[in-house]
Amino acid sequence: MSDKSYWQGKRCWLIGASTGIGAACAAALNAQGARLALTARNPAKLADLAAKLGNDNTLVCPADVTTPDELHKAYTDIREQWGGLDVLMFLAGTYQAARSWELNPDQARQAISTNYLGAVDAVHTVLADWLAAGQGQIVLTSSVAGLRGLPQSLYYGPSKAALTHFAEVLHLDLEPKGIKVQVIHPGFVATPLTAHNDFPMPNLISPEQAATEILAGMENKAFEIHFPRAFTRKLKFLRCLPYRWYFSLIHRFTGL
Repeated sequence: MSDKSYWQGKRCWLIGASTGIGAACAAALNAQGARLALTARNPAKLADLAAKLGNDNTLVCPADVTTPDELHKAYTDIREQWGGLDVLMFLAGTYQAARSWELNPDQARQAISTNYLGAVDAVHTVLADWLAAGQGQIVLTSSVAGLRGLPQSLYYGPSKAALTHFAEVLHLDLEPKGIKVQVIHPGFVATPLTAHNDFPMPNLISPEQAATEILAGMENKAFEIHFPRAFTRKLKFLRCLPYRWYFSLIHRFTGL
């Protein structure tokens, strides 16, 4: 269960807040007394979410994560309203299932721009202020699909692998400077992104269950937040296997 005292009054910027895990995290944080700044591309969806939260102090700061100037403007607005920020949660993402014979470089660039470079730009917007203050909490949403190559994850997996690597480097550099860095490795969560999957999704959970896991993990010191553990532990084990065994098991389990 989340510790309300941890969240009370914390200034949290949620990027990718309009649907799925982002919207669920916004609702959970709002219930714990956090102050929220909500960012996504669609202003109407953000306004609807803010209205549902029923908190007049919620900031709506639309921005496209693939446009650095828009992210910078959103952060400038937040800083002008609040004077600073405590938590950055990058929850934005794009996903399209594809096999290698369908390779499209434009779709690969889109995945990298949203899932990885969007996070780089978001961190860049806050980093100078947080280094000067010696405080802050960065939480980046990767995926177990980024732990090792998987069928149908032609674009998504590599972009999430880059994001995980980025989070690891940030952790090494920034934790000694007072900035907490964490990475989220979710399994399958029932969101608009996964709704298009035409294959079985083991241990599928709701966005609300994911939000509960994320908030609990953010309150702890561990670098990695992963769930549901019945599924993610299997993927983490497979990550350790030699390629010959790994490829054989993945073909057997997925049928692909």
